[in-house]
Amino acid sequence: MADIIDKKHAAVCGLFCRACHVFIATQEDPDRLAALARRYERPLEEIRCHGCRSDKRCFYCRTVCAMAACAAGRGVEFCGACAEYPCKELTKFQTLAPHRIELWRSQARIREAGWEAWYTEMIERYSCPSCRTMNSAYDLKCRKCSHDPSCEYVRLHKKDIEKHLAKAK
Repeated sequence: MADIIDKKHAAVCGLFCRACHVFIATQEDPDRLAALARRYERPLEEIRCHGCRSDKRCFYCRTVCAMAACAAGRGVEFCGACAEYPCKELTKFQTLAPHRIELWRSQARIREAGWEAWYTEMIERYSCPSCRTMNSAYDLKCRKCSHDPSCEYVRLHKKDIEKHLAKAK
């Protein structure tokens, strides 16, 4: 996928959709997508996701996540623009998984520089320093060239990610 800036891939909560393991599986890795469907015990069509602002979102983003509907109802594009930021819902969401560690940093950067600049920075943050492949926070090694760590995000948060992955087994 080219480095085209597309707001569909900038979630209202501050997550970068292009670095989501579900998004990556949908776009590039049918075997990974099938494994996710088995893991979540859902049909493939409920797993597929084209970004949090797209018409095709995974079951979690469509049915569990309340942030997109909340932001739309309040007329804000990102949670950081809301008068109630950070709300209890977003605070709880942020604490549940290591791919959400930097939500506050992302919201601050979106406010300071705009979502387009933040988006460009996220491409850099999640790309392999060796081959430039986009990786998720859970790809400890690059999924293309096996560079360790897969990206800057993993380098910074590897211990938290490993602890989370060990619990998930």
